[in-house]
Amino acid sequence: MGLYTRYVLPRVLDAAMRLSEVKRYRASLIPRARGAVLEIGIGSGLNLPYYGPAVAHLNGVDPSTELLAMTRRRLGAVAFGVDLLASPAETLPLEDASCDVAVTTFTLCSVSEPLAVLREVRRVLKPGGTLLFAEHGLAPDAATMRWQHRLNPAWSRLAGGCNLDRRIFELIADAGFELGDVTRGYAKGPKVLSYIYSGAATAP
Repeated sequence: MGLYTRYVLPRVLDAAMRLSEVKRYRASLIPRARGAVLEIGIGSGLNLPYYGPAVAHLNGVDPSTELLAMTRRRLGAVAFGVDLLASPAETLPLEDASCDVAVTTFTLCSVSEPLAVLREVRRVLKPGGTLLFAEHGLAPDAATMRWQHRLNPAWSRLAGGCNLDRRIFELIADAGFELGDVTRGYAKGPKVLSYIYSGAATAP
């Protein structure tokens, strides 16, 4: 692991995830979580203030020990139990059907195998459990799409594996979820980065 990946990138990601548009999606999505919650890519813990009183316990998964250390410093203000798991999301250290809700915010862009991650999420969700998500991905207009494909190789190397051109709804459906209350559209910001897919999907 290089110095950039270990020391610089976690702080860059933390700063990027504090942008007002990102906060807007967190504020509308995260309060819907309840019961036993799994957060994929908990990162530096920026979702924590948005969880409501219906949450009984949170398992926060992230492969970065540096980001998890930032999360740990934010746990003092949390009213529910939290377990932080330093693990890739492709192999979750959790029992089958052990969670009520899973949360992923601006994470599916950077996991190496998004379909494998979503299938693991479905495995640990109870039947009828909910996936809450807000993710950026492939835009619908041809000009932006071309730029996303063109920039993606360099961007991914610079931004810790983040991909600009993933088809989020298709990935979620291919993992076996039923899409429910969902929206998509451009947020404020550069178009190659700001086409957002958000909402809820249900595990069968």
